[in-house]
Amino acid sequence: MRHIDFKNKTPMDKGIVGWEPWSKEKWEKWLKFSTDLHKKAALLDAKRIELEAAGDKEGAEKKHAERNEFISKNSAHWGQLKPWLFALSRGKCWFTDTTNNGSHYDVEHFRPKAEAKSTDGTERDGYWWLAFDYTNYRLAGGVPNAKKGGWFPLCDGSRCSTAQARCEESEVPYLLDPISPTDHLLLAFDEEGNAIPVPSANNWTEELDKWNKARADESIKRYKLNDHDALPGKRRETWQKVNEAIKEYTEAKKKYHPTNNPRPVETMEQAARRIEEMTKPEVEFSSVAKWCVIVRNIPELNRLVY
Repeated sequence: MRHIDFKNKTPMDKGIVGWEPWSKEKWEKWLKFSTDLHKKAALLDAKRIELEAAGDKEGAEKKHAERNEFISKNSAHWGQLKPWLFALSRGKCWFTDTTNNGSHYDVEHFRPKAEAKSTDGTERDGYWWLAFDYTNYRLAGGVPNAKKGGWFPLCDGSRCSTAQARCEESEVPYLLDPISPTDHLLLAFDEEGNAIPVPSANNWTEELDKWNKARADESIKRYKLNDHDALPGKRRETWQKVNEAIKEYTEAKKKYHPTNNPRPVETMEQAARRIEEMTKPEVEFSSVAKWCVIVRNIPELNRLVY
């Protein structure tokens, strides 16, 4: 997973590599259509509530299905933003940090639009009111998008937002969110290329550490970060390349002396440049490369990733 700085971003923004900014008129037109679609979905949901209150369970279920079908039929609307989301991450899936090993790309609704599943598999109504809200969109490869589906468990005791009493900002979700500036820090990798919870100094005995580990485990499971065969293999290749560069750097450093033997500095510089290149945000699996550097904990190389 990688962090995407999504706050206050719009398709009108300039300076995004690979993106031609929308005009203000085009963006406002998109937003207006979103509002119109939301109002139509709200009318369908209001009818569902009315039928439910009248004891017409069958009618309410049909209206519920009609609402969800209406939303799905208008998927082309949020699909218009896929190229923009793609550009924001330099063409990488926001969840797997890969350019193609996660299959094709989809616009993922972080809070699911139809039904929302808890850790025990029980379902509640989805966040349909966010179906046309672009701040709920994430770019996902086909694997994490399909496997996550409607899963959106909340911490026990968390408030739960509804269309009638919205409180998304007060919810405490299990799943890690790429647009959070801190969530991606809860994931790490091992030398075999597997995504793992970031190691804890106290072996996850503190309550906060236990919760962070639970979030990481649930996210690895629901986003299928280790289940798609190509992902661990490609991550392992990245780890090995970075590890080899670090090895070359450290071996050359041992031989280096500013007056008696200055030649190894060239090898050190070349290795450092390779490490720096592999840890650039736009490079595939840069999150793995960064973690490999952090694990080796060589101060001067650590500065390349911070």
